Amino acid sequence: MISQDRLQQITQRFQYLEARMAEGGGDIAALGREYAELRPVVEEITAFTRLQEDIAEAEAMLDDPEMRALAEEELPDLRARLPELEHALQLALLPKDAADARPAMIEIRPGTGGDEAALFAGDLLRMYQRYAESRGWSFQIVELQETELGGIKEVVALVKGEGVFARLKFESGVHRVQRVPTTESGGRIHTSAATVAVLPEAEDVDIHIDPADIRIDTMRASGAGGQHVNTTDSAVRITHIPTGIVVTSSEKSQHQNRAIAMQVLKSRLFDMERQRAAQERAADRKAQVGSGDRSERIRTYNFPQGRMTDHRIGLTLYKLDQVMQGDLDEVIDALIADHQAALLAEMSDG
Repeated sequence: MISQDRLQQITQRFQYLEARMAEGGGDIAALGREYAELRPVVEEITAFTRLQEDIAEAEAMLDDPEMRALAEEELPDLRARLPELEHALQLALLPKDAADARPAMIEIRPGTGGDEAALFAGDLLRMYQRYAESRGWSFQIVELQETELGGIKEVVALVKGEGVFARLKFESGVHRVQRVPTTESGGRIHTSAATVAVLPEAEDVDIHIDPADIRIDTMRASGAGGQHVNTTDSAVRITHIPTGIVVTSSEKSQHQNRAIAMQVLKSRLFDMERQRAAQERAADRKAQVGSGDRSERIRTYNFPQGRMTDHRIGLTLYKLDQVMQGDLDEVIDALIADHQAALLAEMSDG
């Protein structure tokens, strides 16, 4: 049962924020962010409360002989709508991941499978690029190392737009592919894999990096197959000594590379901190969808059968061509719904 006190507190807080913004007091940006977060919750509260009031009014009309027939006609419809609105309100009240609204860094690396794994990593990159495009997000490749066959050794991309991390965070993990490689003359199906990591972009307030903890090296940027694409020492490699994390950036401007590499490093350190906190919270319960364990096989793309299976929720879609073209909403929506169901169950157990 949803606590009426809690609903009242949220509504009062929303009204307070509205009044503060109208008078122009306080930190307008911070007030605006909280106001935007609470608005959809308050809309659900308003709809739910209004329905409860309509039901109460109709029930009171049952005692009036002249209004009884009308009330008996209206009540079944009103009561039938109540569970749906209550569920929508429960979802709106679920604890939010503070990083959900942030841009995301996507890192893709080939796993087992040699050249075929590197080619598959490239396919995943294009899949996410098309998905970002379909949602109106920007997709900027920060670091790209290609193989001679057109595959990918490593790629880091920054995705910006509305609700980016909220939708992409479930992509972290091992993606497995089963298909006949173009180099395979015997027509045998090979299995290979690539690892995807999705990190929320860190803000300056999240992570402080001590200059003494990093080593910055400059080097020549290299292209596919290792050939040098320019003769200036513009590429930047930053090593975070305490963790051993190494980040490189190979744009044309050394200054730009330093800024990009620092941003990637901050995001990785911020993600490590989030993972540590999540593991502490999950220590006394089973790991759930969205834990972000990147050693976990999460999905299989079977080309001969044209199917994609997400192993976390047992979802199989026979539309692999569309999925590889960036049609990911169906699987992402299902993962989000499963995650919400797990949170609701956790709240009811608590």
